[in-house]
Amino acid sequence: MLGVLFLIVLFPVYYGLVGSLMGERDTNSFPPALYPENGVHPENYSKALDIIPLGDQYLTSVLQTLGITLGQMITSALAAYAFVFLNLRWRGFWFAVFLSTMMIPFESIIIPNYLLISQWGLKDTIAGLTLPFLATGFGTFLLRQSFLSFPMELRDAARVDGAGHVRFLFSILLPLSRPSLAALGIWSALSAWNMYFWPLLATEAPENQTIQIGISQLQSSDSDSPGMVLAGVMLALFPTLLLVIFGQRFIVRGLTTGAVK
Repeated sequence: MLGVLFLIVLFPVYYGLVGSLMGERDTNSFPPALYPENGVHPENYSKALDIIPLGDQYLTSVLQTLGITLGQMITSALAAYAFVFLNLRWRGFWFAVFLSTMMIPFESIIIPNYLLISQWGLKDTIAGLTLPFLATGFGTFLLRQSFLSFPMELRDAARVDGAGHVRFLFSILLPLSRPSLAALGIWSALSAWNMYFWPLLATEAPENQTIQIGISQLQSSDSDSPGMVLAGVMLALFPTLLLVIFGQRFIVRGLTTGAVK
């Protein structure tokens, strides 16, 4: 049964890869060809890169993903540390307020965000793509749960040794929280890489747009070819596929850390 489910899940990836190497004769055949019956066409990838600036858009997607991922990891670590180890007044209430932001759909605040980056002159920039996403309630919750699994005596021992808040956080706490930090990084990277609506709104020049927008442009181009479109899809899919394959164990360990004290 598991084998059948595995094949069902794997088939779209297989067909996308095989279809990206097919010519129009194979992709337009009926019944659909399951492999390149009339020769392999690796030039589909070069054609996709020629029609629209997928190379520049790929770089934009990478920079956007790195910026959002690093930003969320840093802000989540700092916020989670404050909620656990600092003696804040009403910190339980403020943490609940912080988590409540997860219930606000991004679409409801997209216009204020757009007006803000426009007034700051950040349209068509990496900063404009990343700034609205540098903080996340989920990341703060995840790292807070991880930090709560450590005894307070660990902080007291570090204080006796002369470690301040910054040194304790970055030299002791975060290295011990690697599974949760890795899970947050993978989750943030996948979310950032797959964004479509915000990059479509925040960018205008084709070379400053992300690869997700490039694929939609590729599909609607005059040189529409199923194999060429699938080549663009596979270029966008490879990074996320590698993240899921090699980061799956970190996701499981990170999400279960702190579940049981």
